[in-house]
Amino acid sequence: MGKGKLAKFADMESYGNVFQCPYSAVGHALDMRGTGDDWSHPMKGHWREQYFINQNPIVLELGCGKGEYAVELARNYPDKNFIGVDIKGARMWTGATQALNEGLKNVAFLRTNIEIIDRFFTQDEVQEIWLTFSDPQMKNPRKRLTSTYFMQRYRRFLVDGGTVHLKTDSNFLFTYTRYMVEKNLLPVDFCTEDLYNDERSTQNVEPATLSVQTYYEKMWMERGLNIRYMRWHLPQSVVLEEPDVEIELDEYRSYHRTKRSPKRTSC
Repeated sequence: MGKGKLAKFADMESYGNVFQCPYSAVGHALDMRGTGDDWSHPMKGHWREQYFINQNPIVLELGCGKGEYAVELARNYPDKNFIGVDIKGARMWTGATQALNEGLKNVAFLRTNIEIIDRFFTQDEVQEIWLTFSDPQMKNPRKRLTSTYFMQRYRRFLVDGGTVHLKTDSNFLFTYTRYMVEKNLLPVDFCTEDLYNDERSTQNVEPATLSVQTYYEKMWMERGLNIRYMRWHLPQSVVLEEPDVEIELDEYRSYHRTKRSPKRTSC
């Protein structure tokens, strides 16, 4: 029998590779958005010197779920530092425990709301961002992790021209992101609607992108869904604008549920 949530939370309180932001601090930061409040986490600007103890590039996985993708990336790229971010602590326990058991020093986990992610990292502190199977948020553009709302936040800590990866089963999120990237003329390295069956993939993506798969990714593939992938760069100088388009909604919301809205398109 697996551990319950309370036992997992208790474990993570003692884990040296897990940083948990109290709900009171998260709530305060969310309430103070746009007011000029300058609260930030103590690790902001100090991840390399205080945790990783090196000057290697920092890569974030936003919405890391169980954390297995961040752990596998850390195994594949020992010359990079990885931080998995999610608000669901019970899920994150899996990856954090695995990393500790294996002695992986180049991966950490941060439990917080991604809407305040810029409170945890300072200017130019991060080199890459991974968005793996994010909720497509078909009814709320501001909550999509590939929206210009979030791109603006990422630019507060991502290096100029830093890399953003999107891996998704959602045609809606992939299509929206493609429109967003095209609208803002963001430089694209590679874009495919079928990562594992596109003959260009082996020449255009790093080996780990093809070999590492998340828990949810494996479920979607078993269901016969294509895995879509895009990699682009985020310059600091571009004035970001939202695309004004209608996009057909996905037919499902998650593995066991139907789509959340009776509407056929979203704008």
